[in-house]
Amino acid sequence: MPAGHFVYIPAILLLGLVVGWILGSRAAADAYAAELRRREERAARKKAREA
Repeated sequence: MPAGHFVYIPAILLLGLVVGWILGSRAAADAYAAELRRREERAARKKAREA
């Protein structure tokens, strides 16, 4: 195994971690925003039913 693999493999693993972290944080933010919208819609429907 060439010596370049000792640099290449950890670099690719690190790159994968960074990309996964970025994509995961975006997905979590989108899910949080969707949950807030759902809660607001439910509250608006409940208020409309009570009125």
